[in-house]
Amino acid sequence: MRTLNVQVSDLEYSTFGLKKENLSFSELTEAIEKQITLQALQNSVIIAEKNHLSDMTMSDISKEISVTF
Repeated sequence: MRTLNVQVSDLEYSTFGLKKENLSFSELTEAIEKQITLQALQNSVIIAEKNHLSDMTMSDISKEISVTF
């Protein structure tokens, strides 16, 4: 097994919710994936609000989707 040293800023350490300084590669990728997912969710909420999707019912949204496909 190899050891890889990665430097991150205090902000990145906090942003990724890291709790310890020695992580397995799996733990590191999981933390990165969680942050990417959170950013995608935040972007989805912004887009939904811009397009007034939060005012629509699930039935309205389903109709909208079926019309476009």
